[in-house]
Amino acid sequence: MSDASYRDAIFSTPLDKVARFSFDERVVACFPDMIRRSVPGYGQILAMLGPLARRHLRHGGLVLDLGCSLGASGLALASQLPVDAFCYVGIDLSPAMVERARHTLSEEYPDHNMRVEQGDLRQLVFPAADMIVINFTLQFLDPDERDQVLKQAFNALSTGGVLVLSEKIVDADEQDNAWLVERYHDFKRANGYSDLEICQKRTALENVMVPDSLDTHHQRLARVGFPRSLTWFQYLNFASMIAFKEPA
Repeated sequence: MSDASYRDAIFSTPLDKVARFSFDERVVACFPDMIRRSVPGYGQILAMLGPLARRHLRHGGLVLDLGCSLGASGLALASQLPVDAFCYVGIDLSPAMVERARHTLSEEYPDHNMRVEQGDLRQLVFPAADMIVINFTLQFLDPDERDQVLKQAFNALSTGGVLVLSEKIVDADEQDNAWLVERYHDFKRANGYSDLEICQKRTALENVMVPDSLDTHHQRLARVGFPRSLTWFQYLNFASMIAFKEPA
């Protein structure tokens, strides 16, 4: 597969039956364009990983990226931090994502200690880490499995470590949530998506991506052991939280 990225046009033509969304080779080929035009604030979230690592990561510590897709978090960190400042391990379920992430990281930052592994977050034992990143991944797991993954993340974090969790969210108020969804669709239209694409993508994601409210996220983080968490970024119905594993 070529390393080139293509414009996302997966849902641009009418489909008799819209298949369930999956991270296959078609999605991988256009993923950078898809996420740039579909996730408000994605660039800002990535840009803050470097400052967060400088503040919370011990020198040479491990950053664990769960659901790393094409390794964008690793690329963002490597662009801001010295070679010896951190190690990076990305994990993703999609073989196509892993293959391309490995190639991109080694080509862009060959001197940094970064690797990507294929695996299911629900079945792996996470390595000890100082910083864990879960960007727009938890929402693709069954709601009943999310506590388990976050509990593993909490256990893997060193004392003083942080978890960065970014997710699409729902508002508990039905009217406010409807307004946020409509503005999100406006965001996608402004980025060149048609109403057909928006509708078919939404159908493909139904029951594949199930978002939670911010309150649910913070309650879950507390339930698995984090004594403190806060929402540090929100753009429409997308948010990023940070949870702290502080000394007892």
